[in-house]
Amino acid sequence: KTYQQQMYQKHFGSPIKPTHNYRGYPILGSIFHIESVPGDYMLHYDSDMLLHQEPDYSWIDEGIKLMEQHPEIMAIRPLTGPPTEDGIMYQKNQSLKPEAGGFYKFQFFSSRVYLINHKRFDKLLPLPILWRSYKNKFLNQMPLSLKTLLNYYTGKGKLDSWEVMVSMQLEKTDYVRATMSSPKAWTIHPKDRSPEFIGALPNIIEKIEQGWYPPEQAGHYDFISKYWL
Repeated sequence: KTYQQQMYQKHFGSPIKPTHNYRGYPILGSIFHIESVPGDYMLHYDSDMLLHQEPDYSWIDEGIKLMEQHPEIMAIRPLTGPPTEDGIMYQKNQSLKPEAGGFYKFQFFSSRVYLINHKRFDKLLPLPILWRSYKNKFLNQMPLSLKTLLNYYTGKGKLDSWEVMVSMQLEKTDYVRATMSSPKAWTIHPKDRSPEFIGALPNIIEKIEQGWYPPEQAGHYDFISKYWL
C-alpha cells in the first residue's frame, strides 16, 4: 500500500483519493504532521497566526502540564484573542468563562493552532468521512459510505474540512479541546488581506509581541481591522 492508503485506512477506515479538502486545505498533510512526530505531543500553527507570549513563559510547557493533569484534554491551545479583565471570551456570539482548572472546554476542534496528545487523538480514529453537498439531491441522500465509494471510482464530490470531521468524532467522546485562560499567551487570527493590512503588518506584529492591543480587541479571536489600522 502507498503511504496515503495506509494513513487513510488508519484515520478514516476506508481508502479515499483526495489529499485536500474543498478549499485546498491539506488533509493528508495534517495527518502526516501527527504521524511523523515520534513523541507524545505534536504542535501545529497555521502560518498566518499572530502570537503574543510573555518572556520566560511557555504556553506549550504549561499546556502539557494541563494535559497531564486532565486526561480528558485531547488537544490544547493558547487563549484566543487578547485577555479581558473579567476573563470572558467572545466566540460565536457567546460569552464564555473558563473552568476552574485554568482553561475553557470545547467539543469542536480548530486546526489553526493546537498542541495535540498523539495517543488520545488515536482513540478518536477512524474519523467519519464527510463530503460537501452535491448539487444533485439524490446524491445528497446517499449514505456516507456510498458517497465515499462514488468519489473513489468516479471522482465526484469534495471532502469537507478535516477539523469538522475531528469535531464530529470529538462530540461522541468524553475528550475535549481546551483553550488556556492564562493571559500570558494569546493569539489573533487575521482575516484581513488588504494592502493596508499587509503594509501595517510589521508594526502590528511588533505591537503584539510587546503585548499591546486595542481595548476593543480584547476577548475577540479574529483580527478587528478598524481598531488597528
